[in-house]
Order: sequence, then structure tokens, then C-alpha cells
Amino acid sequence: QVQLVESGGGWVQPGGSLRLSCVVSRNIFSFHAMAWHRQAPGKQRELVATATSGGSTHYADSVKGRFTISRDDAKNTVYLQMNRLKPEDTAVYYCNAWGQTDYWGRGTQVTVSS
Repeated sequence: QVQLVESGGGWVQPGGSLRLSCVVSRNIFSFHAMAWHRQAPGKQRELVATATSGGSTHYADSVKGRFTISRDDAKNTVYLQMNRLKPEDTAVYYCNAWGQTDYWGRGTQVTVSS
């Protein structure tokens, strides 16, 4: 069983930054892509960013220019650098590994408020 463990969430004021990390118990290069999703209270889970094993990245329009996804295959770790955070970024953020089987972490809470 593959495990994904997120960390780095917390409370931050609007305009601030956080960096999320996701450590995977298996070589992440074996997955087609790694992704970050988020789910705000009362809303559906949404895809925030993806990074393929080939080096391509994709972002939701709502985070383009503010968030950056990166991966360190040697450390089996995926990151999400979040800058210029807004209250509407408040959500539980989940790490996801795409492959023949999809795997999910348990999530980390991000709260943006003054």
C-alpha cells in the first residue's frame, strides 16, 4: 500500500505564503503524475496543480501565477509553494498520485484569514 503524507499547512494572513510537502512511500517517478487538490467547506474537491513525470505542469486558473508545484523524485516528495494567498484559498489540501491506481493523502488544512 502506498502512503502519502502531507505537511506544511496552517494559518496565514492574506498575502502570505506557505509551502506544502507530500512525502510518498514509493518512487514517485513510477506514477504518471503527482497532483494537489483542495476542498473548501461545502464545496467539491477541485484540482489545483499537477506535475507529470515528464516535467509538465498544469494549474487551475484560480491559482496561476501564485502557486508553484514541484517534485523531487530523489526524495519522493512533491511540493506546492503558495504565494499571495487569499481567503478563498482556505481549504484542506490533498496530495494525489496518478497511476494505474490512484493514491491519496489525508490532507492538510490551510486557513487564510486576518
